Amino acid sequence: MKRRSFHALALSTAAYLALGGLGAALLPAEAARGEADTLAIGGSVTEIVYALGQEHRLLARDTTSTYPPEAEALPDVGYMRALSPEGVLSVNPDLILSEEGAGPPETLEVLEEAAIPFITVPGGFDADAVAAKIRAVGEALDVPEAASTLAEEVSAEIETASAEAQAAADTPKRVLFVLSAQGGRLMGGGDNTGAGAIIEMAGGVNALAGVEGYKPLSDEAVTAAAPDVILMMDREGDHAASAEELFALPALAVTPAAETGALIKMDGLKLLGFGPRTGAAVAELAQALYGG
Repeated sequence: MKRRSFHALALSTAAYLALGGLGAALLPAEAARGEADTLAIGGSVTEIVYALGQEHRLLARDTTSTYPPEAEALPDVGYMRALSPEGVLSVNPDLILSEEGAGPPETLEVLEEAAIPFITVPGGFDADAVAAKIRAVGEALDVPEAASTLAEEVSAEIETASAEAQAAADTPKRVLFVLSAQGGRLMGGGDNTGAGAIIEMAGGVNALAGVEGYKPLSDEAVTAAAPDVILMMDREGDHAASAEELFALPALAVTPAAETGALIKMDGLKLLGFGPRTGAAVAELAQALYGG
């Protein structure tokens, strides 16, 4: 399916119609005016909609959209990478705003056939990428000036927090992000991941530098990584893991992190969403790493 990225789209629903060759009759009048009933897919996109004061346009969200808390009152169409056509179509959206990576392709093909405008908001793991994401959502909702203001504020917050973190990190700590430890099998985040980026922004060293993406880790790889700190998302249920459980694993038991019991848990969406709270996430992680 050829989904139109935000940049391939012309920054508004009306422009989408022009580029996509879809007749205006396919959308309600309010959609053409930029007041479309919107489905937000991806936690950072939903956060941005709220931060722009445009939450009244949201009629549904995906499972990853858990902030702000009031977003959870919206109908949930499922996990963004495992959407069903029935779930999406059941809420009858006029517009879908999505982070990169939504799927599966079969569902997106059905949505294309249903002629529902689908705007993919660009991703990325730095201040410029977050600002671009905010501007993309603002343009799609016809509030570009508010989005530009918010983008500048958030970008400045990220840059300030990162600069302060770098200054505090006299001896940068090696940080291993553990995405999952189910069944004692560790999966970590290497290069070109949100985890690696946020670690570096907070003044740390990604212990898995040289490893591409999120990968299962052998005991030998963890030992070689020699992390000073383990970083995880704060989860519940089957994905939860206590410090005692983690550091009892053979792969982690011999690491410097195990010697000091250094485990940091943070809200996953705040840590890895790269949305409006990214500056706060950098500051929180830096505080946990270096104090001050």
